[in-house]
Amino acid sequence: MASYNTVLLDNGASTIKAGVLGVHDDRPLIIPNSVVRSKGDNSTYIGHELARCRDFTSLRFRLPFEKGFLVDWDAQKAIWDGLFSNDVLRVNTSEASLLITEPYFNLPNIQDVYDQFVFEEYEFRAYHRCTPASLVPHSRLLAGAGLPPPECILVVDSGFSFTHVVPILNGAVVWEAVKRIDVGGKLLTNHLKEIVSFRQWNMMEETHIVNEVKEACCFVSDNFKRDLEVCRVQPTRNPIIQEYIFPDYSANRPGRIRRPGEALNEGHQTLTMNNERFTVPEILFHPTDIGLEQAGISATVAASISLLPEDLQGLFWANIALIGGNAALPGLRERLTSELRSLAPIDCEVAVYTSEHPALEAYYGAVALAARPGFAQCMVTREEYQEMGSSACRRKFRDWKPAEKDASRGREQAKGKGQRGKGDDEGEDDSPPPTKKPGRGRGRGRGSARRQA
Repeated sequence: MASYNTVLLDNGASTIKAGVLGVHDDRPLIIPNSVVRSKGDNSTYIGHELARCRDFTSLRFRLPFEKGFLVDWDAQKAIWDGLFSNDVLRVNTSEASLLITEPYFNLPNIQDVYDQFVFEEYEFRAYHRCTPASLVPHSRLLAGAGLPPPECILVVDSGFSFTHVVPILNGAVVWEAVKRIDVGGKLLTNHLKEIVSFRQWNMMEETHIVNEVKEACCFVSDNFKRDLEVCRVQPTRNPIIQEYIFPDYSANRPGRIRRPGEALNEGHQTLTMNNERFTVPEILFHPTDIGLEQAGISATVAASISLLPEDLQGLFWANIALIGGNAALPGLRERLTSELRSLAPIDCEVAVYTSEHPALEAYYGAVALAARPGFAQCMVTREEYQEMGSSACRRKFRDWKPAEKDASRGREQAKGKGQRGKGDDEGEDDSPPPTKKPGRGRGRGRGSARRQA
């Protein structure tokens, strides 16, 4: 199997980090996981094609993911078709294997569609499916020089849809202690969009521009009350305030932060970012600020560790990995470390690790995993799928559901308090809408086998 290409897909809800093993190991391709309609040039861009767009005003996004789950398979297939084409990765899927990430607590019917797409639509030779956090032990984030990664790791994955706290013991996710906060990059961008539209400019149709403003200006405050008071006492002149110059796409001029003392031309329009810079990211630590009755990141990490074996809790406190797009917010690591120190036992060391590009950590872990000599044993082959269907995937891939042979016993245990967490996750009110499978004959897949409706 080593003679064939291995395609790596960190299939996020906002962006796809993709590459071919041995070709894009250090610099993966990052493409939007969306189908975008531009009002400016009246064109539609699918995935990687958005790089050709020249007017990003009033973009309309069609996202394959909704509430953290992949449900629009028409849109996802169109994006994957372009990704595998000669314009991007240039891979023949029938002669390649695949490693792809899936959401935490992914639903069984959605997992089955993953399997059908991989083997029936694209005809991959073999594939492996796992969550992003399970790849972190294979990355270089926590491994010391010449040392293997620790056996106990707590991954804080703050992505587009949610923020998950995921304990990993000996390479396996401890699902009973996994926690989720319903705050992600999408919510932060939408909240900033509403605040800016109420206070200054109407930006409700400018999701792309507001997201750029968030990434350029926002930070996590190390003393929220102090910074809020500074902005209140001096609302127009304080060390926090920034002006963001809007992009001018007609002049091919991108948006940027105004430099101190810089004179503005007549055509420049600016957005003043005052306390918005730190009040929006503060939602990660206090979701109750916007009415979400949930604990923040710090309290959620402490709650997750408290569910783990008592003699191992100190190891989890000392090995906390911060990944995901929101982890790039300046000050997040320092603030999280400070708050966790006050929550941890006095005899426990608290250490939070992150990297320069935290959104790519799962991809780097995928590269390391796929390069291991025994990785072929972790994959389901096309022949195994043709013989046993999705049962082959359910048996080989570690999952949050009980194994098939323990299904009856698991149903009985689910009635007790010990299985309350799993039962609650399967029966939540915010479960995703029905999966939208592509219609027969649509798209550009080469697979001759058709999925059953």
